[in-house]
Amino acid sequence: MDDGVSDEELVMSEVHLGCPSGLSGPYVSHFTISIPSGFIDLDTETRRYVGDLPSRKQLISFDEDGDLVLPRRMSNDVEVEPSVRSYIVKIQHNIMSTIPSVGLQVWKAELALSDFVLHKMITSSELDGTVALELGAGTGLVGILLARVAKTVFLTDKGDHVLENCAKNIGLNSGGFNAGVQVHVRELDWTEPWPPKQTQGECPRNNRFSWALSEVEEAQGASLLVAADVIYSDDLTDAFFNILEKFMSQGSEKVLYLALEKRYNFTLDDFDIAVNGYYHFLSYLKLEEDDAENGSLEYKSKPYFVGNRMDLSNIPQYAINYERGKDVEIWQIKYYRKES
Repeated sequence: MDDGVSDEELVMSEVHLGCPSGLSGPYVSHFTISIPSGFIDLDTETRRYVGDLPSRKQLISFDEDGDLVLPRRMSNDVEVEPSVRSYIVKIQHNIMSTIPSVGLQVWKAELALSDFVLHKMITSSELDGTVALELGAGTGLVGILLARVAKTVFLTDKGDHVLENCAKNIGLNSGGFNAGVQVHVRELDWTEPWPPKQTQGECPRNNRFSWALSEVEEAQGASLLVAADVIYSDDLTDAFFNILEKFMSQGSEKVLYLALEKRYNFTLDDFDIAVNGYYHFLSYLKLEEDDAENGSLEYKSKPYFVGNRMDLSNIPQYAINYERGKDVEIWQIKYYRKES
């Protein structure tokens, strides 16, 4: 199918509420990135903030009756207050999709991770010149933002429809990229071996989303990994940590920032509403506070993942087209290798 939508059950991200209904094919949304006046521009050599750090509440307004004014999807000609600088990121996506094609949509955790990445870009030079790799990139929004400061960005996912759509979004936003940045859209099946078998020399010819040998080597040296909305089934979580271990056990030391939304389901086993998928995710992690308390005595002889849930109350909402909510989390995950 040309639009990636079949007769299977369709799902829709709440981020797309307000988009035109009845469209089965691609739609281009204009996501407004709003930067308060206390910050200097993104394209300066040293990113820092001046004055008081704005809280998320400062980016939310109320009407004369004291009711909350929710930010709505903005058009190209929207007027922005002089005290707030902004720019637009154009993202082509489907408004609805089947579950296997959810990478064609924009999800809430993807926007939360965008806020997190933007905050790092604005307040420090930590991400400048990095090699970054996004797992399950979907529409590519986070990688597109990273391309404003990074040296190389790999956006990886699975399936022609998702990869073609991601590549389209690279083209829509390339004018705002860091000079000289290399952005690659590449296929990565988490259930397949790494490095991928199809790697052929420097210039893959059979598939535009295949890996060149030099790209595999550069990706293995990436210091930053990002992922959003990839935790929603146990099988997928297992596959995710499988490929994550392959990346993080080799090459340079890496850190992963992963955004997820806790999803609640009624289960007959518990006869209650539960977040079993979230608990399965946590089963892969040793919490950072526990690791600090106990050292690594128990885990010293084997590799393990350490997770630290980030405090999102300190991260302003730069992407104004969504409501973050209380069920979105961002985790910093590191991998501790076996000591010899």
